[in-house]
Amino acid sequence: MTINERQDEIKSDFEVMSNWEDKYEYIIQLGKDLPLIAEEYKTPENLIKGCQSRVWLHTELRDGKLFFTADSDAVITKGLVSLMIYVLSGHTPKEIATADIYFINDIGLSNHLSPTRSNGLLSMLKQMKLYAVAYQAKTNQS
Repeated sequence: MTINERQDEIKSDFEVMSNWEDKYEYIIQLGKDLPLIAEEYKTPENLIKGCQSRVWLHTELRDGKLFFTADSDAVITKGLVSLMIYVLSGHTPKEIATADIYFINDIGLSNHLSPTRSNGLLSMLKQMKLYAVAYQAKTNQS
């Protein structure tokens, strides 16, 4: 699936839920279902700056595509990073770097998160895109 197809799927999932209590429960469940990051990647270098909670993000390039794993000490934050991983993981650095991430606003997430969580979500997205740009530059130099 493309990045936009994954975003549209998330939008569809959220549209069937009538209230934000259900949507938060869904996000929490996504966090609980997120595969654990290997302990060796829970390093200060992998901590995302700008998040109130601690969020570790690890990136690997395999067969020209980036794959992300993550963990957080807060369950809602873990669910948010799970959404970002679902949308962006498994795509090329160029696809990730140039992607228009619209699902956050379209599902109303930015309006229903606290300012600190909203900033944290944007920090996650920014870090994932920075990794993509860095890998893209590295690939172009080879």
